[in-house]
Amino acid sequence: MSRSTDPGHFFQTDASESTRARRAAKSGNKNGNPIVLQSKILSVIPDPFSPTCIFIAESAGCVRRVNVESRDSQTVYRGPTAPVTSVAIGGQGGATVFAGCWDKDIWSWDRETRAPGRRYRGHSDFVKTIICARIDGKDLLISGGADSKLIVWNAATGDRLHTLRDKTDTMMALQDLVLDPEASTDSEIILVSSSSDPQIRRWRIGLTSAAQILDTAQGAQSQGQPTRGTILEHETSVYRVLFSGYDEDADLWTASADGTAKCLSRARNWTTEETYEHGDYVRAVAVTTDWVITAGRDEDVKVWDRATGKLWHVYDGHFEEVTGLVVIDGEKKVVSVSIDGTVRTWGLGKADLEKARKERGEKLKGVLKEEKAKPKTSLLTAEEEAELAELMDSDED
Repeated sequence: MSRSTDPGHFFQTDASESTRARRAAKSGNKNGNPIVLQSKILSVIPDPFSPTCIFIAESAGCVRRVNVESRDSQTVYRGPTAPVTSVAIGGQGGATVFAGCWDKDIWSWDRETRAPGRRYRGHSDFVKTIICARIDGKDLLISGGADSKLIVWNAATGDRLHTLRDKTDTMMALQDLVLDPEASTDSEIILVSSSSDPQIRRWRIGLTSAAQILDTAQGAQSQGQPTRGTILEHETSVYRVLFSGYDEDADLWTASADGTAKCLSRARNWTTEETYEHGDYVRAVAVTTDWVITAGRDEDVKVWDRATGKLWHVYDGHFEEVTGLVVIDGEKKVVSVSIDGTVRTWGLGKADLEKARKERGEKLKGVLKEEKAKPKTSLLTAEEEAELAELMDSDED
C-alpha cells in the first residue's frame, strides 16, 4: 500500500493551510534571480578561492559548490545518506571539503577531485557546526554537536585532541563557531561558540591543552566592569556568531531566536553596542562596511544602514525560512539560501538598493506589476466584435 507525503492529503489547521497556499503562490517569483535546487539548503559558506562561488550544505545529504555568476551548480560532493548541516574548507592548503552530518559523523572530500576522504567519528548526536583552524603549523578541525560537545580533531590523522563541555553543564546543542581573529595566535586559538541556550562561550585551545575561558573580562574589575563566565546578551538561542572589523576593532556580531541581531563591543567587554530588531527568529547576519544584513524565519532579507541603525530595504523573494547569508564580490552582493531550495543574490551597491527601494515602493502602492500582462487575442472576427458591442449597448438601454 502506498503512503502519501502530500500535506494536502492530511488534516491541517486553517493557519497551516493558509501558510501553504501563500508559499505556493509565492514560490514562482524570480526575485533575487534564484538558482533552484532540489533539496533544502541548511548552511552556506563563501568559497575562499573564488569571489563568486559558495559552498552549501543540503538536506539531500551532499555539499554543493555554486557559482552564482555563471549559475553552475554541478560540482557536488556525495556520500552521506542523511542531511548535511554544515560545511567548511580546510586541511593543507584548503584542499579538503568537510561536512557535518545528521549521521553524527564528519565527512571529507578532496576539493578538486571530489574523492571521498576520512570520516571523523566521535559525536553521539547530530553534528551541527564545523570550523577549520591552524595551530603551530598543524591543521585542525573543530566540531560542535547536538550532544553539547566540542571536539578538536587533527585534520590530517583524524585523532581527537580535545573534547570540551561547558563547566556548569548548561550548554545545549551547538549552533555556530567562530575564531577570534584578534585574540588568537600561532600557538593557540580563541574559539567563540553559540548554542541553543542564550549564552555565548569562549574557549582557549592549543595542541596539548584546551579549556573554557570562565573570565571573559580580563581587567574588567579594574575598570569597574563586572566579570562573567559567559556572554549573555540574548534571551534565547543564538544561531550565528561572526567577527567583523580589523584587529582590535573586530567586534562580535550575533543572530538570535529572540528576533534580534546584535553587535557586541570588544572594547566594552562584549556588551551590546547595537541592536537590530528583525522581528522574528534571526538565522543569519552578515556585515559590510556600510550595511548589516539579517534574515531568518520570516523569509525576508533585511538591509540596515550601519551609520544610522535604521532599516534601509527589505528584499522579498524566499518562500521558506532563510538559513544563511554570505557577502561576495567585494561587498557588492549578498547571497541568501533557504529551506525553499533556492540560492538568491541581492545587490548591495547604492544604485542597486535605490532601484530596489523604488520598485518595492511602487509595488506596495499597486503600481508595479511582476510582469506586464500580455494583450489577449480575441477569438472573434472584427464583424462579430462589432455585433457583440452593439448587443452590449442595447442591453444597457
